[in-house]
Amino acid sequence: MSGMIVAPQPEAVEQGARILANGGNAFDAALACAWTQFLVDPHSCGVGGYLILTCRLSKDNQPHPIIDAPAVAGSKVQTDMWKDKVIGPNPGGWGFFLQDKVNEDGYQSICVPGIIRGLEFIHERWCTIPWQDLIEPSIQLSQRGWPVGEHLGRRWKDSPQYYENTSLLEKLYVSPESRRIYLDTNDKPYEAGTILRNPDYGKTLEKLAKNGPDDFYEGNLSKMMMVDLEKHGSWITNDDLANYQIRKEKPVVIQYRDYTIQTSPAPHGGPTLAAILNILEGYDLVSLGHNSPAYIYLVSMAMKAGFEDRNRFMGDPQFVQVPLDWMLSKERAQEWRDIIDSKIDFEPSNVQTGGPDTTHTSVVDRWGNCVSLTHSLGSSSGVITPGLGFMYNNSMINFHPYPDHPNSILAGKGRTTGMTPTIVWKDHEPVLVLGAPGATRIITGVLTVILNHLDFGMSISDSVLAPRFDSQGGPITCQARIPTGVCAEVRRKHEILRLPQSHGGFALVHAIQIDGKNHQLNGAADTGADGMALLVEDS
Repeated sequence: MSGMIVAPQPEAVEQGARILANGGNAFDAALACAWTQFLVDPHSCGVGGYLILTCRLSKDNQPHPIIDAPAVAGSKVQTDMWKDKVIGPNPGGWGFFLQDKVNEDGYQSICVPGIIRGLEFIHERWCTIPWQDLIEPSIQLSQRGWPVGEHLGRRWKDSPQYYENTSLLEKLYVSPESRRIYLDTNDKPYEAGTILRNPDYGKTLEKLAKNGPDDFYEGNLSKMMMVDLEKHGSWITNDDLANYQIRKEKPVVIQYRDYTIQTSPAPHGGPTLAAILNILEGYDLVSLGHNSPAYIYLVSMAMKAGFEDRNRFMGDPQFVQVPLDWMLSKERAQEWRDIIDSKIDFEPSNVQTGGPDTTHTSVVDRWGNCVSLTHSLGSSSGVITPGLGFMYNNSMINFHPYPDHPNSILAGKGRTTGMTPTIVWKDHEPVLVLGAPGATRIITGVLTVILNHLDFGMSISDSVLAPRFDSQGGPITCQARIPTGVCAEVRRKHEILRLPQSHGGFALVHAIQIDGKNHQLNGAADTGADGMALLVEDS
Protein backbone atom coordinates (compact mmCIF):
# COMPACT_ATOMS: atom_id res chain seq x y z
CA MET A 1 0.00 0.00 0.00
CA SER A 2 1.17 3.53 -0.78
CA GLY A 3 1.13 6.48 1.62
CA MET A 4 -1.08 9.57 1.63
CA ILE A 5 -1.31 12.85 3.50
CA VAL A 6 -4.10 15.45 3.50
CA ALA A 7 -4.13 18.88 5.21
CA PRO A 8 -5.35 22.47 4.61
CA GLN A 9 -1.89 23.92 3.74
CA PRO A 10 -0.10 22.80 0.52
CA GLU A 11 3.42 23.59 1.79
CA ALA A 12 2.82 21.46 4.87
CA VAL A 13 1.31 18.59 2.85
CA GLU A 14 4.35 18.56 0.56
CA GLN A 15 6.72 18.44 3.52
CA GLY A 16 4.86 15.50 5.01
CA ALA A 17 4.83 13.76 1.62
CA ARG A 18 8.61 14.14 1.36
CA ILE A 19 8.95 12.37 4.68
CA LEU A 20 6.74 9.51 3.48
CA ALA A 21 8.69 9.26 0.23
CA ASN A 22 11.98 9.08 2.14
CA GLY A 23 10.85 6.15 4.27
CA GLY A 24 9.28 7.94 7.21
CA ASN A 25 6.09 6.64 8.76
CA ALA A 26 2.73 8.38 9.28
CA PHE A 27 3.80 9.86 12.62
CA ASP A 28 6.99 11.30 11.12
CA ALA A 29 4.98 12.83 8.28
CA ALA A 30 2.35 14.28 10.63
CA LEU A 31 5.00 16.00 12.78
CA ALA A 32 6.89 17.38 9.79
CA CYS A 33 3.60 18.66 8.41
CA ALA A 34 2.70 20.25 11.77
CA TRP A 35 5.98 22.16 12.08
CA THR A 36 5.32 23.68 8.65
CA GLN A 37 1.67 24.40 9.46
CA PHE A 38 2.91 26.44 12.44
CA LEU A 39 4.56 28.92 10.08
CA VAL A 40 2.14 29.17 7.17
CA ASP A 41 -1.08 29.22 9.25
CA PRO A 42 -0.09 31.33 12.28
CA HIS A 43 -3.58 32.03 13.67
CA SER A 44 -4.67 28.40 13.50
CA CYS A 45 -1.80 26.53 15.08
CA GLY A 46 1.68 26.82 16.50
CA VAL A 47 4.16 26.33 19.29
CA GLY A 48 1.76 28.15 21.64
CA GLY A 49 -1.10 25.72 21.02
CA TYR A 50 -2.42 22.25 21.81
CA LEU A 51 -3.21 18.94 20.07
CA ILE A 52 -5.21 15.73 20.11
CA LEU A 53 -4.25 12.55 18.24
CA THR A 54 -6.34 9.58 17.17
CA CYS A 55 -4.21 6.82 15.64
CA ARG A 56 -4.07 3.24 14.47
CA LEU A 57 -0.79 1.32 14.67
CA SER A 58 0.26 -0.96 11.84
CA LYS A 59 -1.38 -4.40 12.03
CA ASP A 60 -3.17 -3.44 15.24
CA ASN A 61 -6.78 -4.55 14.95
CA GLN A 62 -8.22 -2.37 17.71
CA PRO A 63 -8.39 1.35 18.57
CA HIS A 64 -5.39 2.84 20.35
CA PRO A 65 -5.60 5.31 23.30
CA ILE A 66 -6.01 8.98 22.44
CA ILE A 67 -3.07 11.34 23.01
CA ASP A 68 -4.41 14.64 24.35
CA ALA A 69 -2.17 17.64 25.01
CA PRO A 70 -4.80 20.23 25.98
CA ALA A 71 -4.47 23.93 26.73
CA VAL A 72 -5.35 24.26 30.42
CA ALA A 73 -6.18 27.27 32.58
CA GLY A 74 -3.27 28.84 34.46
CA SER A 75 -2.93 28.72 38.24
CA LYS A 76 -3.87 32.38 38.72
CA VAL A 77 -7.43 32.10 37.40
CA GLN A 78 -10.49 32.32 39.64
CA THR A 79 -13.73 30.58 38.77
CA ASP A 80 -15.90 33.72 39.08
CA MET A 81 -13.42 36.30 37.77
CA TRP A 82 -15.37 37.08 34.60
CA LYS A 83 -18.99 36.73 35.70
CA ASP A 84 -19.43 40.52 35.88
CA LYS A 85 -17.80 41.07 32.46
CA VAL A 86 -20.32 39.09 30.42
CA ILE A 87 -22.05 41.08 27.69
CA GLY A 88 -24.02 38.10 26.41
CA PRO A 89 -23.82 34.94 24.31
CA ASN A 90 -22.38 35.14 20.82
CA PRO A 91 -25.36 34.89 18.41
CA GLY A 92 -23.08 32.97 16.07
CA GLY A 93 -22.78 30.26 18.70
CA TRP A 94 -19.09 30.68 19.50
CA GLY A 95 -18.92 31.44 23.20
CA PHE A 96 -19.73 34.57 25.15
CA PHE A 97 -18.87 38.21 24.54
CA LEU A 98 -16.95 39.76 27.45
CA GLN A 99 -16.07 43.38 28.14
CA ASP A 100 -12.76 44.42 26.57
CA LYS A 101 -12.62 41.02 24.82
CA VAL A 102 -10.47 39.73 27.67
CA ASN A 103 -11.28 36.11 26.86
CA GLU A 104 -10.54 36.50 23.14
CA ASP A 105 -7.45 38.71 22.80
CA GLY A 106 -4.33 39.50 24.76
CA TYR A 107 -2.44 37.95 27.64
CA GLN A 108 -5.44 36.99 29.77
CA SER A 109 -6.88 34.88 26.96
CA ILE A 110 -3.87 32.52 27.03
CA CYS A 111 -3.97 29.00 28.49
CA VAL A 112 -0.90 26.83 29.22
CA PRO A 113 0.30 25.49 25.82
CA GLY A 114 0.54 21.70 25.57
CA ILE A 115 1.48 20.96 21.98
CA ILE A 116 5.25 20.65 22.42
CA ARG A 117 4.82 17.99 25.12
CA GLY A 118 2.31 16.28 22.83
CA LEU A 119 4.70 16.27 19.88
CA GLU A 120 7.46 15.04 22.17
CA PHE A 121 5.38 12.06 23.26
CA ILE A 122 4.38 11.17 19.70
CA HIS A 123 7.99 11.41 18.57
CA GLU A 124 9.42 9.31 21.37
CA ARG A 125 6.76 6.63 21.05
CA TRP A 126 6.34 6.19 17.28
CA CYS A 127 8.59 8.31 15.07
CA THR A 128 11.63 6.92 13.22
CA ILE A 129 13.25 10.16 12.07
CA PRO A 130 15.26 12.31 14.53
CA TRP A 131 13.46 15.24 16.19
CA GLN A 132 15.88 17.78 14.74
CA ASP A 133 15.48 16.46 11.19
CA LEU A 134 11.71 16.84 11.31
CA ILE A 135 12.02 20.48 12.42
CA GLU A 136 14.91 21.57 10.18
CA PRO A 137 12.88 22.16 6.97
CA SER A 138 10.61 24.56 8.87
CA ILE A 139 13.61 26.44 10.23
CA GLN A 140 14.81 26.93 6.66
CA LEU A 141 11.32 27.94 5.53
CA SER A 142 11.11 30.61 8.25
CA GLN A 143 14.22 32.24 6.84
CA ARG A 144 13.52 31.69 3.15
CA GLY A 145 9.88 32.70 3.36
CA TRP A 146 6.69 31.36 1.81
CA PRO A 147 3.81 32.85 -0.20
CA VAL A 148 0.81 33.86 1.90
CA GLY A 149 -2.03 31.46 1.09
CA GLU A 150 -5.22 32.68 -0.54
CA HIS A 151 -7.34 31.54 2.42
CA LEU A 152 -5.26 33.44 5.01
CA GLY A 153 -4.85 36.49 2.78
CA ARG A 154 -8.61 36.69 2.33
CA ARG A 155 -9.34 36.23 6.01
CA TRP A 156 -6.98 39.06 6.96
CA LYS A 157 -9.38 41.31 5.05
CA ASP A 158 -12.62 39.92 6.51
CA SER A 159 -14.62 42.00 8.95
CA PRO A 160 -15.74 40.42 12.23
CA GLN A 161 -19.20 38.85 12.18
CA TYR A 162 -20.27 40.95 15.18
CA TYR A 163 -18.95 44.17 16.71
CA GLU A 164 -17.89 42.29 19.82
CA ASN A 165 -15.80 39.79 17.80
CA THR A 166 -12.18 40.31 16.83
CA SER A 167 -11.18 39.87 13.18
CA LEU A 168 -7.89 38.19 12.28
CA LEU A 169 -6.60 41.58 11.15
CA GLU A 170 -7.38 43.07 14.56
CA LYS A 171 -5.39 40.23 16.12
CA LEU A 172 -2.30 41.66 14.44
CA TYR A 173 -2.67 44.89 16.44
CA VAL A 174 -2.85 43.17 19.83
CA SER A 175 0.94 43.16 20.39
CA PRO A 176 3.79 45.13 18.78
CA GLU A 177 5.48 41.92 17.62
CA SER A 178 2.39 40.69 15.76
CA ARG A 179 2.18 44.02 14.00
CA ARG A 180 5.88 44.04 13.12
CA ILE A 181 5.91 40.51 11.69
CA TYR A 182 2.58 40.30 9.91
CA LEU A 183 1.94 43.84 8.62
CA ASP A 184 3.85 45.40 5.74
CA THR A 185 5.55 48.81 5.67
CA ASN A 186 2.16 50.43 5.02
CA ASP A 187 0.69 48.82 8.13
CA LYS A 188 -1.45 46.56 5.94
CA PRO A 189 -1.75 42.76 5.96
CA TYR A 190 0.22 40.87 3.34
CA GLU A 191 -1.61 40.02 0.12
CA ALA A 192 -2.07 36.42 -0.97
CA GLY A 193 1.02 35.30 -2.87
CA THR A 194 3.33 37.80 -1.14
CA ILE A 195 6.44 36.24 0.40
CA LEU A 196 6.33 36.32 4.21
CA ARG A 197 9.30 35.56 6.47
CA ASN A 198 9.46 34.97 10.21
CA PRO A 199 13.11 34.43 11.24
CA ASP A 200 12.23 34.90 14.93
CA TYR A 201 9.99 31.84 14.73
CA GLY A 202 12.91 30.05 13.09
CA LYS A 203 15.13 30.87 16.06
CA THR A 204 12.54 29.40 18.41
CA LEU A 205 12.41 26.27 16.28
CA GLU A 206 16.20 26.10 16.32
CA LYS A 207 16.16 26.14 20.12
CA LEU A 208 13.56 23.38 20.19
CA ALA A 209 15.54 21.34 17.66
CA LYS A 210 18.83 21.72 19.55
CA ASN A 211 17.68 21.67 23.17
CA GLY A 212 14.53 19.59 22.92
CA PRO A 213 11.03 20.13 24.31
CA ASP A 214 12.26 20.76 27.87
CA ASP A 215 13.53 24.16 26.74
CA PHE A 216 9.91 25.25 26.21
CA TYR A 217 8.75 24.20 29.68
CA GLU A 218 11.82 24.48 31.91
CA GLY A 219 14.66 26.09 29.94
CA ASN A 220 15.65 29.38 28.34
CA LEU A 221 12.57 29.54 26.14
CA SER A 222 10.30 29.21 29.17
CA LYS A 223 12.23 31.99 30.94
CA MET A 224 11.76 34.34 27.98
CA MET A 225 8.08 33.48 27.84
CA MET A 226 7.48 33.94 31.56
CA VAL A 227 9.12 37.36 31.74
CA ASP A 228 6.65 38.56 29.12
CA LEU A 229 3.61 36.66 30.42
CA GLU A 230 4.08 37.81 34.02
CA LYS A 231 4.74 41.40 32.99
CA HIS A 232 1.40 41.60 31.18
CA GLY A 233 -0.85 39.85 33.68
CA SER A 234 -1.15 36.36 32.23
CA TRP A 235 -2.72 33.63 34.39
CA ILE A 236 0.23 31.28 33.75
CA THR A 237 3.06 30.57 36.24
CA ASN A 238 6.49 28.93 35.98
CA ASP A 239 5.10 25.88 37.73
CA ASP A 240 2.26 25.63 35.23
CA LEU A 241 4.81 25.17 32.45
CA ALA A 242 7.23 22.99 34.39
CA ASN A 243 4.53 20.61 35.64
CA TYR A 244 2.51 20.30 32.43
CA GLN A 245 1.45 16.71 31.62
CA ILE A 246 -0.16 15.21 28.53
CA ARG A 247 -3.09 12.82 28.88
CA LYS A 248 -3.53 9.30 27.50
CA GLU A 249 -7.26 8.63 27.33
CA LYS A 250 -9.59 5.89 26.16
CA PRO A 251 -11.14 6.79 22.82
CA VAL A 252 -14.87 6.97 22.39
CA VAL A 253 -15.77 3.82 20.45
CA ILE A 254 -19.26 3.02 19.16
CA GLN A 255 -20.83 0.78 16.55
CA TYR A 256 -22.66 2.51 13.70
CA ARG A 257 -24.35 -0.02 11.45
CA ASP A 258 -21.52 -2.34 10.30
CA TYR A 259 -18.76 0.08 11.28
CA THR A 260 -16.74 0.94 14.37
CA ILE A 261 -16.21 4.65 15.04
CA GLN A 262 -13.07 5.58 17.03
CA THR A 263 -12.99 9.24 18.03
CA SER A 264 -11.94 11.78 20.63
CA PRO A 265 -13.06 11.63 24.30
CA ALA A 266 -14.54 14.30 26.56
CA PRO A 267 -14.16 17.25 26.69
CA HIS A 268 -13.72 17.21 22.90
CA GLY A 269 -16.12 16.64 20.00
CA GLY A 270 -16.06 12.84 19.75
CA PRO A 271 -18.83 12.06 22.27
CA THR A 272 -21.22 14.42 20.47
CA LEU A 273 -20.40 12.86 17.09
CA ALA A 274 -21.04 9.42 18.59
CA ALA A 275 -24.33 10.50 20.19
CA ILE A 276 -25.65 11.89 16.89
CA LEU A 277 -24.67 8.71 15.03
CA ASN A 278 -26.43 6.64 17.68
CA ILE A 279 -29.64 8.59 17.04
CA LEU A 280 -29.38 8.36 13.24
CA GLU A 281 -28.65 4.63 13.30
CA GLY A 282 -32.35 4.11 13.99
CA TYR A 283 -33.41 5.64 10.65
CA ASP A 284 -33.23 4.55 7.02
CA LEU A 285 -31.43 7.64 5.78
CA VAL A 286 -30.97 6.45 2.21
CA SER A 287 -34.74 6.19 1.72
CA LEU A 288 -35.06 9.92 2.48
CA GLY A 289 -32.70 10.92 -0.31
CA HIS A 290 -29.40 12.71 0.17
CA ASN A 291 -29.84 16.38 1.17
CA SER A 292 -33.57 16.16 0.59
CA PRO A 293 -35.76 18.37 2.81
CA ALA A 294 -36.70 15.36 4.95
CA TYR A 295 -33.05 14.30 5.28
CA ILE A 296 -31.79 17.77 6.19
CA TYR A 297 -34.53 18.19 8.79
CA LEU A 298 -34.00 14.77 10.41
CA VAL A 299 -30.20 14.97 10.55
CA SER A 300 -30.42 18.54 11.85
CA MET A 301 -32.72 17.47 14.69
CA ALA A 302 -30.27 14.69 15.60
CA MET A 303 -27.48 17.29 15.61
CA LYS A 304 -29.50 19.54 17.93
CA ALA A 305 -30.18 16.60 20.24
CA GLY A 306 -26.49 15.75 20.48
CA PHE A 307 -25.64 19.36 21.29
CA GLU A 308 -28.37 19.62 23.90
CA ASP A 309 -26.71 16.89 25.97
CA ARG A 310 -23.23 18.20 25.19
CA ASN A 311 -24.05 21.76 26.23
CA ARG A 312 -25.59 20.67 29.53
CA PHE A 313 -23.02 18.12 30.65
CA MET A 314 -19.71 18.40 28.78
CA GLY A 315 -16.58 19.41 30.69
CA ASP A 316 -13.10 18.20 31.60
CA PRO A 317 -13.64 14.73 33.15
CA GLN A 318 -10.62 15.26 35.41
CA PHE A 319 -12.65 18.00 37.14
CA VAL A 320 -16.33 17.18 36.59
CA GLN A 321 -18.40 14.03 36.22
CA VAL A 322 -19.50 13.70 32.60
CA PRO A 323 -22.30 11.10 32.19
CA LEU A 324 -20.84 9.61 29.01
CA ASP A 325 -22.29 6.12 29.48
CA TRP A 326 -25.77 7.63 29.55
CA MET A 327 -25.11 10.17 26.78
CA LEU A 328 -23.82 7.44 24.47
CA SER A 329 -26.30 4.73 25.40
CA LYS A 330 -28.72 3.22 22.89
CA GLU A 331 -31.49 4.03 25.38
CA ARG A 332 -30.68 7.75 25.26
CA ALA A 333 -30.61 7.61 21.47
CA GLN A 334 -34.09 6.07 21.47
CA GLU A 335 -35.36 8.79 23.82
CA TRP A 336 -34.15 11.40 21.33
CA ARG A 337 -35.73 9.56 18.40
CA ASP A 338 -39.04 9.56 20.27
CA ILE A 339 -38.76 13.32 20.80
CA ILE A 340 -37.78 13.97 17.17
CA ASP A 341 -40.56 11.76 15.81
CA SER A 342 -43.15 13.50 18.02
CA LYS A 343 -42.10 16.88 16.55
CA ILE A 344 -41.57 18.29 20.06
CA ASP A 345 -39.50 21.46 19.73
CA PHE A 346 -36.33 21.82 21.80
CA GLU A 347 -33.48 24.32 21.83
CA PRO A 348 -29.94 23.58 23.08
CA SER A 349 -28.47 26.01 25.60
CA ASN A 350 -25.55 28.21 24.54
CA VAL A 351 -22.05 27.35 25.77
CA GLN A 352 -18.44 27.99 24.81
CA THR A 353 -17.12 26.10 21.80
CA GLY A 354 -13.76 25.51 20.18
CA GLY A 355 -11.81 28.05 18.16
CA PRO A 356 -12.63 28.28 14.43
CA ASP A 357 -9.01 28.58 13.25
CA THR A 358 -7.82 25.12 14.22
CA THR A 359 -6.02 22.87 11.69
CA HIS A 360 -5.74 19.17 10.94
CA THR A 361 -3.65 16.47 9.25
CA SER A 362 -4.72 13.00 8.12
CA VAL A 363 -1.97 10.52 7.20
CA VAL A 364 -1.78 6.85 6.21
CA ASP A 365 1.59 5.23 5.48
CA ARG A 366 2.64 2.18 3.45
CA TRP A 367 2.64 -0.02 6.54
CA GLY A 368 -0.91 0.82 7.52
CA ASN A 369 -0.24 3.28 10.34
CA CYS A 370 -3.05 5.86 10.48
CA VAL A 371 -2.83 9.33 12.03
CA SER A 372 -5.64 11.82 12.57
CA LEU A 373 -4.03 14.85 14.24
CA THR A 374 -5.97 18.01 15.12
CA HIS A 375 -4.05 20.93 16.61
CA SER A 376 -4.90 24.54 17.31
CA LEU A 377 -4.41 27.98 18.80
CA GLY A 378 -8.17 28.56 18.97
CA SER A 379 -8.16 31.71 16.86
CA SER A 380 -4.91 33.00 18.47
CA SER A 381 -4.49 35.63 21.18
CA GLY A 382 -2.54 38.02 18.97
CA VAL A 383 0.27 37.94 21.55
CA ILE A 384 3.86 37.30 20.46
CA THR A 385 6.67 37.45 23.03
CA PRO A 386 9.50 39.66 21.66
CA GLY A 387 12.06 37.58 19.80
CA LEU A 388 10.07 34.32 19.75
CA GLY A 389 7.92 34.81 16.64
CA PHE A 390 4.94 32.61 17.55
CA MET A 391 1.43 33.50 18.71
CA TYR A 392 -0.08 32.01 21.83
CA ASN A 393 -3.48 30.36 21.99
CA ASN A 394 -6.59 32.21 23.17
CA SER A 395 -8.19 29.17 24.79
CA MET A 396 -9.62 31.00 27.79
CA ILE A 397 -12.43 31.93 25.40
CA ASN A 398 -13.51 28.28 25.43
CA PHE A 399 -14.52 28.37 29.11
CA HIS A 400 -17.99 29.19 30.39
CA PRO A 401 -17.65 32.58 32.18
CA TYR A 402 -20.14 31.76 34.95
CA PRO A 403 -19.35 29.43 37.88
CA ASP A 404 -21.10 26.10 38.45
CA HIS A 405 -21.18 24.94 34.85
CA PRO A 406 -19.30 21.76 33.82
CA ASN A 407 -17.14 23.95 31.57
CA SER A 408 -16.55 26.78 34.08
CA ILE A 409 -13.08 28.23 34.70
CA LEU A 410 -10.78 26.41 37.13
CA ALA A 411 -6.99 26.31 37.48
CA GLY A 412 -5.44 23.39 35.60
CA LYS A 413 -8.69 22.53 33.87
CA GLY A 414 -9.05 21.80 30.18
CA ARG A 415 -11.98 23.34 28.34
CA THR A 416 -14.41 21.89 25.86
CA THR A 417 -13.43 21.84 22.19
CA GLY A 418 -14.97 20.63 18.96
CA MET A 419 -11.84 18.69 17.93
CA THR A 420 -12.92 15.33 16.52
CA PRO A 421 -10.03 13.37 14.96
CA THR A 422 -11.68 10.12 13.91
CA ILE A 423 -10.91 6.71 12.42
CA VAL A 424 -13.68 4.49 11.02
CA TRP A 425 -13.18 0.71 11.04
CA LYS A 426 -14.88 -2.23 9.37
CA ASP A 427 -14.06 -5.88 10.11
CA HIS A 428 -11.12 -4.76 12.30
CA GLU A 429 -9.52 -2.76 9.48
CA PRO A 430 -9.52 1.06 9.13
CA VAL A 431 -11.53 2.41 6.20
CA LEU A 432 -11.60 6.18 6.90
CA VAL A 433 -9.18 8.60 8.58
CA LEU A 434 -10.57 12.10 8.95
CA GLY A 435 -10.83 15.29 10.97
CA ALA A 436 -11.20 19.04 10.52
CA PRO A 437 -10.73 22.56 11.83
CA GLY A 438 -13.84 24.64 12.44
CA ALA A 439 -14.97 24.91 16.09
CA THR A 440 -17.98 22.75 16.96
CA ARG A 441 -18.85 22.59 13.27
CA ILE A 442 -15.99 20.08 13.18
CA ILE A 443 -18.43 17.64 14.77
CA THR A 444 -21.17 18.15 12.20
CA GLY A 445 -18.69 18.33 9.31
CA VAL A 446 -17.11 15.00 10.22
CA LEU A 447 -20.60 13.59 10.76
CA THR A 448 -21.88 14.53 7.31
CA VAL A 449 -18.79 13.16 5.55
CA ILE A 450 -19.19 9.87 7.43
CA LEU A 451 -22.88 9.67 6.47
CA ASN A 452 -22.13 10.54 2.85
CA HIS A 453 -19.58 7.75 2.58
CA LEU A 454 -21.00 5.02 4.80
CA ASP A 455 -24.74 5.40 4.14
CA PHE A 456 -24.82 6.82 0.62
CA GLY A 457 -21.73 5.12 -0.77
CA MET A 458 -20.16 8.31 -2.11
CA SER A 459 -16.47 8.38 -2.95
CA ILE A 460 -14.43 10.19 -0.35
CA SER A 461 -13.93 13.20 -2.63
CA ASP A 462 -17.68 13.46 -3.26
CA SER A 463 -18.35 12.93 0.45
CA VAL A 464 -16.20 15.93 1.35
CA LEU A 465 -17.39 18.05 -1.59
CA ALA A 466 -21.13 17.53 -1.05
CA PRO A 467 -23.08 20.63 0.16
CA ARG A 468 -23.12 20.80 3.93
CA PHE A 469 -25.46 21.95 6.68
CA ASP A 470 -25.25 22.39 10.45
CA SER A 471 -27.66 22.63 13.38
CA GLN A 472 -26.58 23.32 16.97
CA GLY A 473 -29.38 25.64 18.09
CA GLY A 474 -31.30 28.44 16.43
CA PRO A 475 -31.76 28.20 12.65
CA ILE A 476 -30.36 25.35 10.60
CA THR A 477 -27.55 26.82 8.47
CA CYS A 478 -26.47 25.51 5.08
CA GLN A 479 -24.17 26.32 2.21
CA ALA A 480 -25.58 28.23 -0.75
CA ARG A 481 -25.35 25.13 -2.95
CA ILE A 482 -28.40 23.69 -1.19
CA PRO A 483 -31.23 24.96 -3.42
CA THR A 484 -33.76 27.54 -2.30
CA GLY A 485 -36.60 25.12 -3.03
CA VAL A 486 -35.14 22.56 -0.63
CA CYS A 487 -34.72 25.25 2.01
CA ALA A 488 -38.33 26.34 1.52
CA GLU A 489 -39.53 22.82 2.26
CA VAL A 490 -37.32 22.55 5.35
CA ARG A 491 -38.64 25.92 6.50
CA ARG A 492 -42.13 24.43 6.82
CA LYS A 493 -40.79 22.56 9.86
CA HIS A 494 -37.79 24.59 11.06
CA GLU A 495 -36.06 27.90 10.36
CA ILE A 496 -33.15 27.54 7.94
CA LEU A 497 -30.61 30.08 6.63
CA ARG A 498 -28.45 29.78 3.53
CA LEU A 499 -24.95 31.16 4.10
CA PRO A 500 -23.40 33.26 1.33
CA GLN A 501 -20.60 30.70 0.89
CA SER A 502 -21.01 27.92 -1.63
CA HIS A 503 -17.83 26.30 -0.31
CA GLY A 504 -16.44 26.81 3.18
CA GLY A 505 -18.23 28.55 6.01
CA PHE A 506 -18.22 25.22 7.85
CA ALA A 507 -15.52 22.89 9.13
CA LEU A 508 -12.80 22.01 6.61
CA VAL A 509 -12.85 18.20 6.52
CA HIS A 510 -9.68 16.40 5.37
CA ALA A 511 -10.08 12.69 4.86
CA ILE A 512 -8.42 9.52 3.56
CA GLN A 513 -10.37 6.46 2.46
CA ILE A 514 -8.61 3.08 2.65
CA ASP A 515 -9.63 0.33 0.25
CA GLY A 516 -8.02 -2.67 1.88
CA LYS A 517 -9.08 -5.14 -0.80
CA ASN A 518 -7.39 -3.23 -3.62
CA HIS A 519 -4.66 -1.72 -1.43
CA GLN A 520 -5.63 1.78 -2.56
CA LEU A 521 -5.77 5.13 -0.78
CA ASN A 522 -8.03 7.99 -1.84
CA GLY A 523 -7.89 11.41 -0.23
CA ALA A 524 -9.94 14.59 -0.19
CA ALA A 525 -9.16 18.12 1.00
CA ASP A 526 -12.06 20.46 1.70
CA THR A 527 -12.59 22.94 -1.13
CA GLY A 528 -13.32 25.73 1.37
CA ALA A 529 -9.60 26.41 1.83
CA ASP A 530 -6.19 25.86 0.23
CA GLY A 531 -5.52 22.23 1.13
CA MET A 532 -4.67 19.19 -0.92
CA ALA A 533 -4.19 15.44 -0.77
CA LEU A 534 -0.95 13.85 -1.96
CA LEU A 535 -0.43 10.18 -2.73
CA VAL A 536 3.11 8.86 -2.24
CA GLU A 537 3.69 5.72 -4.30
CA ASP A 538 5.89 2.90 -3.07
CA SER A 539 9.35 3.13 -4.62
